[in-house]
Amino acid sequence: MDLGEFRAFCLTLPGVSHDFPFDETTLAMRVGGTAEKAGKIFALTDTFLFESMNLKCDPERAIELRERYPGIVPGWHMNKQHWNTVSTDGSVPDKLLRELIVHSYELVRDSLPKKQREALG
Repeated sequence: MDLGEFRAFCLTLPGVSHDFPFDETTLAMRVGGTAEKAGKIFALTDTFLFESMNLKCDPERAIELRERYPGIVPGWHMNKQHWNTVSTDGSVPDKLLRELIVHSYELVRDSLPKKQREALG
């Protein structure tokens, strides 16, 4: 998966937007935003290097994934219990990358207030 595929895939999910809240190269993918307020982040990546992405993950599943794939480690600069840094060097299959993006999206979407979730469809 390259950066274009990552961005395009994320944007297929309902209610997703993106921005650069930290610097010029750190792309944040968000869900549940409004005109007044940005949504919650479910994925982060560096657009200059695109070596990895940070994705939210169920804590038990995160441990299993880290044990199984050397390209999945505790989230860099994130809560290590709830976030993974997932390598994009090919050590994690693209199919699994897409599954993990959707998993992260769903975890964050499900944490939104009911009215925002319902607006997403």
